[in-house]
Parts: sequence; structure tokens; C-alpha cells
Amino acid sequence: MVLIKIQVDNLQIHYIKQGNGEKNVLILPGWGTTIQTYMPLIQSLSTYTTVYCLDMPGCGESQEPKKSFSLDDYVHFVISFIHALGLKQFDIIAHSNGGRITIKMLGKEPLDFKVHKIILMGSAGIVHPHSFSQKIHIKLFKIGKKILNFKPMKILFPNLLEKLKNNSGSEDYRNASPIMKQTLVKLIHEDVREFLPKIEVPTLLLWGENDEATPIEDAKLMEKLIPDAGLVCLKNGSHYAFLEQARICAYYHSYVFNWR
Repeated sequence: MVLIKIQVDNLQIHYIKQGNGEKNVLILPGWGTTIQTYMPLIQSLSTYTTVYCLDMPGCGESQEPKKSFSLDDYVHFVISFIHALGLKQFDIIAHSNGGRITIKMLGKEPLDFKVHKIILMGSAGIVHPHSFSQKIHIKLFKIGKKILNFKPMKILFPNLLEKLKNNSGSEDYRNASPIMKQTLVKLIHEDVREFLPKIEVPTLLLWGENDEATPIEDAKLMEKLIPDAGLVCLKNGSHYAFLEQARICAYYHSYVFNWR
């Protein structure tokens, strides 16, 4: 196992390289996760591949970007990271936000490297219409935000607006720094389904049946829109089914990457 720090787009990035297999596998983590989250997966894959996994900007030991990232910024960053590693041919395993990045990267622009196959695990990227209760919640939040932006309210309650934002956001949002909060807002509002039909590589969708962050309906939509895709639904699995059911996931990883 080799732990390395590298400069990518003027950011210090922490990544790992493990294994000596002929095939290369790049793991793109989900939002807020780190290399350590994927160590069971890395240990399994490294017995027959060379595995690369990184802490995304603002996560783990990697430097936070100086401004908020859009999805296009993440795509540009990942391409720069691949160039920095000198990778020419490899497979991708992407979880959650890593999947969102992968979908846009492979569906958007011509690349000067070859991705053979991808495995998307609980991939993000499908934006759903708001429910009635969500619409009411958003409307109340906007009213409260407008009131608290009045100068007298700012003077009387200087921290109340930030508390309102935190109480209205997800756990990921509450735990994020100001820059990463802005980044998360940008990400969750971009739908990537238009890029799914443009993915030209064989794709395995590995999904927890009870995934609440990215519901199984998203996986079914992706299976329908990606030309060469297959879905494996992991019974009783959550958004982290690859950890909960590590053995069966390792079987599917091995099957996909050892078959050409």
C-alpha cells in the first residue's frame, strides 16, 4: 500500500495506490467519505488489480477548494487527477457523488484515456420533483430568509439566518464547511439523466434495496437509459451496501473486472 500526496489543479490531494495487477481500477468516493471508507473494497480489489482511490477535495486529508465546485469543476478535477497519475486504461468504481461525476464525465466530452467498464454503487445524479410538503418547507424557508436579511434583524439576530439554513439542510449540509455547503447546493440541483444514454461502456449498477439517499428507482431509470447496463439489487442493503454486504459485492466486482 502506498499513500501519496500530489498537486492537482493547485490543490494538495491525498490518494492511495495498492496492488500490482495488470488492470487498473479507479475508485471515486461519495460525498463526505474518505479512502478509509473504501478500505475493505480496496483490500479485495488489490488482490488482482492495481487500485487507486482518493480523498476528494475538501474531504479527508485533501485540500478544500478555494471556491465552491460545480459538477463541471469536479469533472475537470477528476480528469486532471487521471492525467497526473498517467493512467491510460482503467475501470471505474464510483459511489454516490462519485457516480454523478462519472456519468457526466463519460457522457459529456471526448476523453484522451480509455475507460473499459464502470460499476456505479448508489450513484447520485437524478433530481426528483419536490413533494407537496417539501414545497411548503422551501416556501417557509424562503420567507424566513427574506425576513432575516433585513438589516435590523441581522443586527438583532446575527447568527439566526445561518442556524435556519443548517436546520433546513441535510446532515451532509450541516456538517460541511461554508465552501462545501455551496458546493453541495450546486450538485444536488444538477440532473445528469441526459448523459446516461451517451455512456458507451458496460455498466453494472450495484444498489441497496433500501437505499434512502439514492432510491432503487434511480437505479432502474439508469438501467433503462444506459445502453449496456445491468442492475444488481442487494436485498436489505442501504446506501452503503458495498460495506454491509462486502463479500457478495466483491464477487460482482471480480466477475465484472475479470471478464473482457
